[in-house]
Amino acid sequence: MRVEVFVTPKRGVLDPQGRAVEHSLLSLGFKQARNVRVGKYILLEVDAGSAAEARRIVQHMCERLLANTVIEDYRLEVEGE
Repeated sequence: MRVEVFVTPKRGVLDPQGRAVEHSLLSLGFKQARNVRVGKYILLEVDAGSAAEARRIVQHMCERLLANTVIEDYRLEVEGE
């Protein structure tokens, strides 16, 4: 089953990469850019019997490895949900 994971810095957590991208966009003339945050996108296939099982498996992966839950939030999109 295909699962997409979106990992982003939590609100209030310093995001130096996002700040650098925002600064670069502004210097290129994109004055509309504000509050840029940079995260990770992870796409994976999971052997699971149902979407609910795939969600449980990937949530466990996120808690253990894919996201630093102290400073990052994550969101899952599971095929078939």
